[in-house]
Amino acid sequence: MTSTLLSDVYAKIPQPKLQDAYFAGVAKEVFAALSGGKGDAKGLIAGITRGAEEGRVLVWSGDVAEQSVIAKYMVSGSVSGPSVSPAQFGVYFNDGTGAKMDFYMRRTVQLIKECPADGYEQTTVRITSTNTAPADAGASLPSYVTGGGVFGVAPGSVQTNIIAYGPVQANVESATVDGQKTPFAPYSHANRPVGIVAQQLGPGDSKTVEFTFGKIVQHTEPNVVVTPTVQQVKDVILPTENASCGQG
Repeated sequence: MTSTLLSDVYAKIPQPKLQDAYFAGVAKEVFAALSGGKGDAKGLIAGITRGAEEGRVLVWSGDVAEQSVIAKYMVSGSVSGPSVSPAQFGVYFNDGTGAKMDFYMRRTVQLIKECPADGYEQTTVRITSTNTAPADAGASLPSYVTGGGVFGVAPGSVQTNIIAYGPVQANVESATVDGQKTPFAPYSHANRPVGIVAQQLGPGDSKTVEFTFGKIVQHTEPNVVVTPTVQQVKDVILPTENASCGQG
């Protein structure tokens, strides 16, 4: 069912209006089943809980008092404030293909705790991305799925803006692609350092982007949050790795 809703509909029903009609029909049937008592209440609660834990369910309120309460919890999706742990990193994926190709992307994200420098912590954020689309995706998949090259991306390829956040007050020092230094766009958001690299992958291509953050003042264990995709988040976020540091 997941493959049907996230991919097959776009491949087999080229007209957007008919896609909308299909999704509306699915939503109607699901709502009817739940409101009619046919659903599994335990399963529904478990699904919503998992969705919230993976960042798929976020809540915002236009009421200032309500939002001040929501902001204290992960479900707010905030990048700063009480819901954000001190040494939190973030990796976010912004599609630049203008298509439905992200279904074929597989990614892993890992933190590497580097050796401290000048009394500060250092951490590298490693993001590996693979385009699993078939080799002939440009021809075998409809243009609605590939984007048809309308936004400057060859059909079958996937372009992604990879956005990495570091903890408050840290610096984003450098970026590499497959071990080679690469230019990146540095920004600051809510006093957090941000690095951005645009990446384009053809069918079967795989690349690893690394951002190194330095001048990290937090001495707590780092963690990372990611944009949820078709993959389970537990399969995307790998265990933190510790660099081997010699004793001085």
